[in-house]
Amino acid sequence: MAGNVTEVTDNNFQAEVLESELPVLVDFWAPWCGPCRMVGPVVEEIAVAHAEDLKVVKLNIDENQNTAIQFNVMSIPTLILFRNGQAAKTVIGAYPKRKLEAEFEEALAAA
Repeated sequence: MAGNVTEVTDNNFQAEVLESELPVLVDFWAPWCGPCRMVGPVVEEIAVAHAEDLKVVKLNIDENQNTAIQFNVMSIPTLILFRNGQAAKTVIGAYPKRKLEAEFEEALAAA
């Protein structure tokens, strides 16, 4: 895992995501999920490209089911962009980098 993407848990989700000054992109994933492994490097690239204005974290849903349930994560990969403690944009499924960036660009631009 690159230095730009950190793991969060049920225990620190509030502090790391909901109370963050920056918008936070959360990658809900699991080790057994093939599409999650495909989207992982794309999430890393987004983290590097937007290091100044976006925090990027990963949450393993197998180990942190409470948070996944709280945000209705039914299938993975699910990416949720949080702004000011609220889910601003959700993308479900593995997409190429360009499509993912386009999906989140509008929500980021509104910052």
